[in-house]
Parts: sequence; C-alpha cells; structure tokens
Amino acid sequence: MSRHVFKLPDLGEGTVSAEIVAWLVKPGDVLREDQPLVEMSTDKAVVEIPAPVGGRVLTITGKPGDVIAVGAELATFDTADTTGANALAAPAPAAAAAATAASPPAARAEAQAGTATQVRASPATRRRAQEAGLDLAAVSGSGSSGRIMPDDLRSALSARTSGGPAPTAAPAAPAPPAPAPAIQEIPVIGIRRVIAQRMSEAARSIPHFSYVEEVDITALHAMREHLNATAPKGATPLSYLPFIVAALVRALQRYPQCNAHYDAAREVILRHGAIHVGVATQTSEGLKVPVVRNAHERKLRALAAEITRVTGAARDRSARREELSGSTITVTSLGKLGGIASTPIINMPEVAIIGVNRAVERPMVIAGAITVRRMMNLSSSFDHRFVDGADAAGMIQALKDLLEHPATIFIAE
Repeated sequence: MSRHVFKLPDLGEGTVSAEIVAWLVKPGDVLREDQPLVEMSTDKAVVEIPAPVGGRVLTITGKPGDVIAVGAELATFDTADTTGANALAAPAPAAAAAATAASPPAARAEAQAGTATQVRASPATRRRAQEAGLDLAAVSGSGSSGRIMPDDLRSALSARTSGGPAPTAAPAAPAPPAPAPAIQEIPVIGIRRVIAQRMSEAARSIPHFSYVEEVDITALHAMREHLNATAPKGATPLSYLPFIVAALVRALQRYPQCNAHYDAAREVILRHGAIHVGVATQTSEGLKVPVVRNAHERKLRALAAEITRVTGAARDRSARREELSGSTITVTSLGKLGGIASTPIINMPEVAIIGVNRAVERPMVIAGAITVRRMMNLSSSFDHRFVDGADAAGMIQALKDLLEHPATIFIAE
C-alpha cells in the first residue's frame, strides 16, 4: 500500500480555515486524479476541491458543518489501489438509471450508493432530491461538466409527476387524516452560516441610519423602453439596475465618503477612488454579492452585460472567489418583490448600501393636477459613525435627481 495524506490547501485571500459542506465520496471509493472530492465553504464562496491523486479513499476527516484548518489532514488515499478507478465515472445517467432499475432491490440500493458520489450537484439540490425520493443519477444536468442545476431538478420532478397513473374512481372510504408535519432540523452550515455570522456582526457593530426617498422614474422608464426597442441584435436587455448603477457612480463622485471601507482593526477609513459595486443576488444557497468592478469605467450596455454575467455566475456557482469580494458599495433589489420600503443591512466593511424597491404607477400631484407617474422608492442604509445624516440625504438626493432626469447621467461634467 502506498498511503497519500491530503491536507486542506490554501484557498487564497488569507483563508486560514474552511467549512465542510458536503463530501462527494466515501471511504472505499476509488477515484481518478482531479475527480470531485469535497465541497468546502469559505467566507466568500463554496468551492469544489478535487482529488489530488488517483486511488482508493482510506479515510475522510470531518462531517458537514465541521471547520478544518488549512494544512490539516482532510483525506488519505491508497495510491497503489486503482481497481475500479473508472467506476464512479462510468455510464451515462440514463443508462445507469435503466440498469439500476432492472436490478434486484439489494443490488439497486448498492448501485445507487455508488453512483451518488459521481453526480455533480450542489448540496441544496441533493437535499431536495433526497426529500423527493428522486435518484439524481437519472437526471441530465445542464450546468458546467454536467452539473445538475435547480431547473433540471424541477423539470425532472415535474416530468415524474405528470407521468403518474390516471386518477381512478372515487375511493370507497375517505382517506385517514394526514399526520401532523414533523419538525425538520436544518443544520446552519456553509453559505447560510456565513450569511448568519456576517449579518449578525453588521447589525451588532454598525449604527445603521436608514433613509427612504421616492423617485419619479417616468422619464427613465421611457428611455429604457426606447433603448431596448432599438437595441442591436444580441445586446443585453436593460433593466433599471444598470441605470441605477450608472447614476450611483455619478453621485459618488460628489459624495466619496459613501464609497469607503472602515478598517476596524486599524481604526482607519479607506476612501476608494475606484467604484466596485456589489449586487446582492439571491441564489439557491442564499444571498451572495458578486461585484461589478470599475463601474465608473463602464458604459451603460457594458454595465448591463457585466451585471448579468456576475449575477449569473453567482447563481450557477461558477463565480470565482475574486468576483465575490472587494465591493466598495452595494446595491440590493428584490425587483417586483421590492415592497414599499426596506431597511437593508450594510455589507461590512462598507459604509453604505442602496436599496431599490419596486416600480409602480401611482397618482401624483404635478403642478396642481393629479397625474399617473411611475414611482420607485430608494431605501438605503448608512454607517452613522462615518456618514452624517446630511451627507446620506445629499447623496440620495443627487441620485434621485439623476434618475428623474436620466439624460444627465450621461452628460460629462
């Protein structure tokens, strides 16, 4: 036997430890080099760590939720035992499912246990499939390298439901009442644990000052509709968000104190010249904040394309670590679910966050007459230690003025 000890590698950006999200193998499995081994969560993202060598897995260290230090033992391999090294990569999902279905129950259970480790899917997708009793080996993945995405799972569950037997005649007797739902225990691990820790720290340590202002975006809406109607073929459709980011860039040039970090360890405010806008994005794993870097250097359609790219990468887990960190100010929006007002929590170590509520048509009084206008509220929060109320209000008023007169967003000063 040739024993190889694999230690948790440095995952970059000063990471000293990482949390186990899900093991993708078990002791006894035989792997090829670079085959997915384990999913680990840092304070930035979930990363998939491949096997460093080929061979049989002898031991694995820790369970989901455990935190492992960089340099600590993670797994051991017998590199001399490569018998069945292709077993975990063998048949296509459909063929594997057919073969498994034709096997006796005991053999079927054993086969499913072996194929579970080769399926590429997030822990959340695996959990939903398990709860629904669906074998992921029978699902075709549309993601990178065949990864099963949430839409793939929904399609498979829908197809299974629609293919069920036709309803029969009314039952002879009423069905007994369903038992009361059991309490489900959900471990707070991975991205959800990071979110919980960071939100708690921000709410505990930052004296939030929230400011809500309504904005008349009737002219902005008309400009957006015109630009989308006349867009070149293949151009990214324009939502309100690229306009808001473009206007925010202009407003921050007048209020640079809002484009800053607070270094608590050194008690220093770092006022940034470059504007890197974080875009709060809901994913199947929880809230992530991918970053549009150097927003001040991008034109409108380039902003729209980059926002679409980084938020898409955050959702399908292809975002690199550096794309999920380094923002200097954050924009958060729930789109049509945006409500009337909100009180967003600041993304530490930033000192401001801009909240965007939904756009709706409302009756407004203009020059003494009631008219219908498209209105949107901005609900923003500031770190009151470093951003005074007058500066916070001034910045939002500057942003409001730009959005209400959208041509001024693009006029050089």
